[in-house]
Amino acid sequence: MKRKIITGLTLSTLVILLWALAACGDRGSSDSGAARSNSTDETQATEPTSVDPRYVVLSDRLVRPWGLAFLQDGRILVTEKRGRMVILSAEGTTVQEALTGLPAVADASQGGLLDVTLDPDFTTDPWIFWTYAEPGTGAELGLAGTAVARGRLIGSSLNDVEVIYRQKPKVTGGGHFGSRIAFRSDRTLYVTLGERQKFTPAQDLTTTLGKVIRINRDGSIPPDNPSIIGSEPEIFSYGHRNPQGAAIRPGGDELWVSEQGPQGGDEINKIVAGGNYGWPVVSYGCNYGDPVSDACHIGGGVHAPNYIEPVSYWVPVSMAPSGMIFYTGAGFPQWKGNLFVGALVGTALWRVELNEDQEVLRERLFFEPNERIRDVGQGPDGWIYLLTDSGKLVQIRD
Repeated sequence: MKRKIITGLTLSTLVILLWALAACGDRGSSDSGAARSNSTDETQATEPTSVDPRYVVLSDRLVRPWGLAFLQDGRILVTEKRGRMVILSAEGTTVQEALTGLPAVADASQGGLLDVTLDPDFTTDPWIFWTYAEPGTGAELGLAGTAVARGRLIGSSLNDVEVIYRQKPKVTGGGHFGSRIAFRSDRTLYVTLGERQKFTPAQDLTTTLGKVIRINRDGSIPPDNPSIIGSEPEIFSYGHRNPQGAAIRPGGDELWVSEQGPQGGDEINKIVAGGNYGWPVVSYGCNYGDPVSDACHIGGGVHAPNYIEPVSYWVPVSMAPSGMIFYTGAGFPQWKGNLFVGALVGTALWRVELNEDQEVLRERLFFEPNERIRDVGQGPDGWIYLLTDSGKLVQIRD
């Protein structure tokens, strides 16, 4: 069954905008919204593309899924926030196995079992890496923080499990854990870390709240990380709020991140070594409780020259970006090199077309109603896959 792509400010878009003003994404889980490019007002919509994909629900039996990764044989690893990781059949229709060996997670509010990815050398040594909200123990009882773990996948068991990194410090609250993992070609990995709704630590270089870090596969620190005065050595960039999407741009090692703002101000950022992205000093969003308008942009909105401007941002309200990919498949040749970003509010998958580092087109792709898109992946078959908060695995194909 075909699902038409819709662009422009339609009646359904107006309904979504009004609803988004009243509801804040995850709040408990994330943030809200829909709206305008950093250069093009949403009312000046581009013409829809000729692509008319199908929306195919492969499974609707997952429980609060968060991240996905494809094994070499086509089967699919999926994390569920409650602390379960499962392997789906290559068709995506059947849960074949639930993995054993996972550590305990803090499954509350936005916390839980989060992202998952395969080691680049998985075929010779089957390590997988995942992020999760790690509960504190002892003196840290009642606190939590994002952690990175790895284990060898043998059958349905995770072996040699070890925590290779812990966000510093663990804090109270259940929001803004981040977090996504992205491997560079040199086998080092980026991890995006939220500021845990604590605001100012995003600018504090003695903590790793609100940061992008770069570490080796064993958790050690690469010697060529940026030298930032007063910084923890793993910090690659800072001034982030809640980066829930990360992707390496094809052809190099550039990390791009999608990041949730407050009321408006959701961003797509190209990450620069040592860069400061401004939160909470500056944002195109507005503080909760303020009437949404251009006048309420935090710090005046404009990031330059003291902070790095986003490539793209959403105003006046948010769409709550989540997982994202650069598309490289053959299924939709017109879309090669485009960014695809899930939205937790607005029932949409966003397509962003770039000319070098500039956004030239942004399109809202509508499929089924009332679906919060939690992660976006590209399968070995070249199709786009989505996870929804309602428990669906969805394939986007022609």
